[in-house]
Amino acid sequence: MKIVVIGLNHKSAPIQIRERLSFNKTQATELLDLLRQQYPEAEFAMLSTCNRVELYTVSDLDGWTEGNELIDFLAQIKSFTPEEFKEHLYIHVGPAAVQHLLTVTSGLDSLVLGESQIIGQVKDCYTMACENHTAGKVLNRLFHTAFSCSKEVHTSTAISEGRVSVAGVAIELAMQLFSDIKQARALVVGAGQMGELLVKHLRHVGCKSITIVNRSLCKAQSMAAQHGVQALPWEALKDQFMEVDIVVGAASVEQPLFDKPAFKPIAKARRHRTLLIIDISVPRNFDPAIGQLQNMYLFSVDDLSSVAQQNIEARESDIATGLTVVQENVREFMEWFDVRDLGPQIGQLKAALTQISQRELDRFYVGVREDASCRNVLNPMVNRVVNKILFCFIKYINATAKEKGIAEAKDIVNQIVTQAGQITADDRQGAQ
Repeated sequence: MKIVVIGLNHKSAPIQIRERLSFNKTQATELLDLLRQQYPEAEFAMLSTCNRVELYTVSDLDGWTEGNELIDFLAQIKSFTPEEFKEHLYIHVGPAAVQHLLTVTSGLDSLVLGESQIIGQVKDCYTMACENHTAGKVLNRLFHTAFSCSKEVHTSTAISEGRVSVAGVAIELAMQLFSDIKQARALVVGAGQMGELLVKHLRHVGCKSITIVNRSLCKAQSMAAQHGVQALPWEALKDQFMEVDIVVGAASVEQPLFDKPAFKPIAKARRHRTLLIIDISVPRNFDPAIGQLQNMYLFSVDDLSSVAQQNIEARESDIATGLTVVQENVREFMEWFDVRDLGPQIGQLKAALTQISQRELDRFYVGVREDASCRNVLNPMVNRVVNKILFCFIKYINATAKEKGIAEAKDIVNQIVTQAGQITADDRQGAQ
């Protein structure tokens, strides 16, 4: 049984690749359903955010450690050829896969170090796997280990201080380009979780004019009322581009809302006034070619990396501490995972010991003791003795697995089971 993660992120793939391979909730659900049908014995979880697309698997199928079969599967689903994105993929197996998930969940692998949004995204990923019945015993344990590890990292370090979200870094970039952010007029496109974070950050830095435009006006109005800003219907989006200084795109889309030709009249109507567009969605809200227009400054989520890098460099000691926490959690999980593979052998050992004890009880209850009144006391007592002996065996076997490897531990169990079987066979032969 192997744990494998195959994916790409902001470090390995540019945004134009990530947005083509991204999955919204409906698409991810459909993918898990297809995987469950094709590989009913395996476990799966899909994590898709603006910065990463990752498929976590648990299987004993041959060839998955190279990822070729999974790559072909993803390529077929997304109408790619494998060659288009294969060079951007990473594949982690076993302890490396476990460490990757724990590092991601703790915010140590994020564009913005220590971001708090990733833990919610990973929890959503796990919930989706549970709802689609693709998370089994191993992924259940793995994801709960990741959640507790994340909590430990955040409580033992200061990585969650400062700008700890893509939204926060986006506003920091706006502050660098606008000397008086308080007087700038801002438009937030989208009223989801990221849109709300943007509004909070804009309010925090003192921006006085904030407008939310969303496909669902009710959702935008609810958010606007909560934060004391303005909400407008989706139809007002184009007109708002004439009025504002900063636009932040955070809407969930399949295709860009505007391409360069559609945006040209807007740029012209603004009479050369500067417009800052920060597009933090994947897939993107705006065609990157819009940035070629005069006085249009367009930044994608990847362009925020230079600002985020300052956050990383300032927290090198916290990163080291966080990684130490991660490695300790990886070690504990792998100890459980390795011993878990001994389950069938432990079951055989228990069955062999029980068979010997039952054989001895059968030999005891003969003749004048056949109807002995002590059965109700003696049988449970013998079972307790067997269980205590089994517990001693298990402790020794687990220690052997940790120190010398799972193969040697299995070999010891198999030898004991063989010897126990021989005892039973000899008893039967003697009885004949």
